[in-house]
Amino acid sequence: MSDVVLFGESTLTLEDVWDIAHRVREARLSTNDEAVTRITRSAAFVDAAVRRGDTVYGVTTGYGDSCETNIPPDLVAELPLHLTRYHRCGTGAVLNAPQTRAVMAARLSSLVQGWSGVTPELIELLAEMLRRDILPRIPSEGSVGASGDLTPLSYVAGCLAGEARVQYRGE
Repeated sequence: MSDVVLFGESTLTLEDVWDIAHRVREARLSTNDEAVTRITRSAAFVDAAVRRGDTVYGVTTGYGDSCETNIPPDLVAELPLHLTRYHRCGTGAVLNAPQTRAVMAARLSSLVQGWSGVTPELIELLAEMLRRDILPRIPSEGSVGASGDLTPLSYVAGCLAGEARVQYRGE
């Protein structure tokens, strides 16, 4: 078994998540052309749609029941940041380091599929945080939405944006 889990090359397994969560193996992004192309193409698609003035759910519109609300073009870039701030309302004990690494690994696995439209730089930053063990402080309670991941992921996103607290080397 390799000492690295390469995100973007194969499906993430439960064993991979456990190994990353417990620092048995390191998380790295694949540099193969297919993975990089998938991510880049997805980000370019969303960027082009926004530049054309297309309606894109959650990018140029609100979310959930607010999906009928169009966001003015000059505010589109601010929308994701406002969403992460809005959902950063968790309570309870902070997830421990292995739990947090598992959350980050699951999110990274989702993003490298190339369906989210996020930039390669954002994915690289998330992978680097995980590799360097810079962990968002994620409260254990307060999830909302059908999947229950909006609150925990808002803390991950807040760290990527430089607005939320992290744990590094035990502090």
